[in-house]
Formats: sequence, C-alpha cells, structure tokens
Amino acid sequence: MKLSAGNLEEPDVNLTPMIDVVFLLLLFFMVSTSFIRESSLKVDLPQATGQALPDQEKSIDILINADGHFIVNEVTLENPSIEQLSAHLKQAVGENEDPHIIISADANAEYQNIVTAMDTAQQLGYSRLTLATRQTTKDTQ
Repeated sequence: MKLSAGNLEEPDVNLTPMIDVVFLLLLFFMVSTSFIRESSLKVDLPQATGQALPDQEKSIDILINADGHFIVNEVTLENPSIEQLSAHLKQAVGENEDPHIIISADANAEYQNIVTAMDTAQQLGYSRLTLATRQTTKDTQ
C-alpha cells in the first residue's frame, strides 16, 4: 500500500465572522448606552465666597421670593408678566442709562423667575447685572 505524501494544506483561520460579531457588539453597546450626563452633586446657587461689592451708586434691586413675587425697589409685583416687570423696571431706573441692577433671589425660587428678570433687564439694554448671594464662611463648608 502506497500512501502519497501529496500536497498538505495548512489550516486557514477565517477572521471575517469574528470581526462581524465584534462589530455587532460594538454597535449594540453604542446604541444602548445613555449619553445623558446626570449630576449627583447637590448645588446651592445662592451662596458664594467672593468679596462683597463696594457701594458705588444707587442700584436697582429686584428681589424674587420663593412664591414667585417680584419686588422692584420696594414695589411688590405678584407673578408679573414680562411687560409689567419691564414697565416697573423702567420706572425704577428713571433717567439712568446703564444702571447697576442687583437680582436677589430666594434659594427656593424658581430658576425661570431669575432668568425672566435677567432677560427683561437685558432686553431693556441694561448690561450691568449682578446676582446677589450670601457670603459663606470657610468653617461652615
């Protein structure tokens, strides 16, 4: 019996199916992953450790309560519209072309009310806006 030692082929490993599976896994994880960043830190915006501003000129004070009441230089407005806030702000400013406006908001006030006050002041052309905060001491942090 004669066995031929003919052409022996070396085994060939086909990598195409493995590349397809890895690509499908990558695609699955990309689609199923949530890209929304959620903050786990508690933020208390009305506190700051900066220095207090020196009194320079008479400023316009806008106070925002937690209930949504606006107080523009001691005139109380309950849930005002942008037009009402604009009218009272113009009246409080008077002849001053670029007044210093200080917005003081309660820590529990809605953020939308703060943005409304800032937006109204900027629409009237007032660019000197300050958000008032209470100063914290370093030993309470």
